[in-house]
Amino acid sequence: MTNTEEEEATPPNPKNYTQHSTNDDVEPRDDEDIEEDQENDEDDVVQEPNRGIPQSAASKLREQRFKVETLSRRLSSELVPIRVHDVVINGNTKTKDWVIEAELKGIENATSMQELMQASQIAIAKLQGLEIFDSCMVRLEAGPRELPNTANVIVDVVETDNKVSGEFGIYTKPSTSSWTAEGALKYKNLLGYGDLCDASLAYGANQATEVSVGVYAPRVKGFLTPIVTRISMLSQDWQESSSYKERLLGAYLGLISTKHHDLAYTLGWRTLTDPSKMSSRSIRRQLGHGLVSSLKYTFKIDRRNSTIRPTKGYVFLSTTHVGGLTLDPRSLRFLRQEFDVRFSVPFGFYNTALNLGISAGAVFPWGNGFKTKPSPLPERFYLGGDFSPVCTLGGPTTLWGFKTRGLGPTEPRRQNRDGSNDDNVDSSGWDFIGGDFAVTAFADLSFDLPIMWLREHGIHGHVFAGSGNAAKLTKNEYKHFSPRKFLESFRMSVGCGVVIPTRLFRLEGNYFYILRKGEHDRGKTGFRFSFSAPS
Repeated sequence: MTNTEEEEATPPNPKNYTQHSTNDDVEPRDDEDIEEDQENDEDDVVQEPNRGIPQSAASKLREQRFKVETLSRRLSSELVPIRVHDVVINGNTKTKDWVIEAELKGIENATSMQELMQASQIAIAKLQGLEIFDSCMVRLEAGPRELPNTANVIVDVVETDNKVSGEFGIYTKPSTSSWTAEGALKYKNLLGYGDLCDASLAYGANQATEVSVGVYAPRVKGFLTPIVTRISMLSQDWQESSSYKERLLGAYLGLISTKHHDLAYTLGWRTLTDPSKMSSRSIRRQLGHGLVSSLKYTFKIDRRNSTIRPTKGYVFLSTTHVGGLTLDPRSLRFLRQEFDVRFSVPFGFYNTALNLGISAGAVFPWGNGFKTKPSPLPERFYLGGDFSPVCTLGGPTTLWGFKTRGLGPTEPRRQNRDGSNDDNVDSSGWDFIGGDFAVTAFADLSFDLPIMWLREHGIHGHVFAGSGNAAKLTKNEYKHFSPRKFLESFRMSVGCGVVIPTRLFRLEGNYFYILRKGEHDRGKTGFRFSFSAPS
């Protein structure tokens, strides 16, 4: 910034100045002219210092301070025109130049000093967001003398020496009485594209295990958006609620990822098994292998002031998932649509806010004879779980007070020959088979607690109410669907509790009271803890 101001008040060429001040052929001037010139020289002492006389440290400091103050006054009172002549990048030994240049687009288009300063701050934030540099600095230097009002932008980066990092954590899920251990090993900038390569393992007791490797490249030449690829093997155990196990081996490719739009393709091989040999008829008919070839598009507008504790704004999320994009007859053909809407209304006292939300979704098979075919079992809607709908999006899933996959359409399990159920599965004798259409809604009133220490740490109270339901529509079940019966059979729960927000998740200690539940639903009144990550 200082160098740029020097350019705007660039002194004459020192040689010319010396020649002018030592020219013996100059006509003599009277005393008045000399006094006038001396006064002008005093006014412009900073702009035209005598380069022949060494300056003291104090004089240089005064000169620099005057220049900074002058530039500051100009920046606050008027637009200072400037044009970027060149961008020079230093310090990148492995990172490709175009990766850094892609984050500097705003700098190259700046037309004033104010725009250039703002664009430089944004560029630094973007470069630091790549997480491959220990430090990033943008300097401005005067451009060529023959090009006035120009500047050269110097970008100095220091690539990180510690390219390998790891993460490990153990997470509990009180709503399912289970826990998950997750670990990841990451390597930064392996290819020089600002990429992040990682291998991760997640092991969940009695429920899910996932092994995956992936590459995330935020900048790839010729592509406008980041590229994400991932190969994974996922195994999930749903025997307790639905009498089957799921295993999926597949690949994921992120095609578009912007602020509001995401498009991804998944190709995988899914296997459903029933180790207990007791599953209900609907589940037995879908056991075996299936090819997953699907495209998923997500549109999101988020205007909330916080994802952990929103007190103002709204969010809208739409997800469209199309499966069966191959000619293979074993490909699972389905169309799934979800909507999420959240509103936060501030009250203006004690940081009180009312959060309202509704989620809805539907899934249907497509292809020849789709009216008589069932929707794929894993793509249906399963309600339940104590995850907070205030910060969690992703379709109709959460309903306070009910266990995960703890309500919705059910079918009786097959009995053993001796008339007893297997000890490894739930003794209720019913499978939750999911719904083709589901709706959930909630209201949550949050407020600060009357203790200073709790308010300073964001710990607050809330009271809430939630409801939801799911129904079958496929295999001609839509002929028996009644909107009135669907609304009358809505499950409902209310409660209150304390919320402890953190940077990564939302911890809640809540007391639930079930107002309405179905005959085979798994929900009960009581106190429970829950963890919810924002989405």
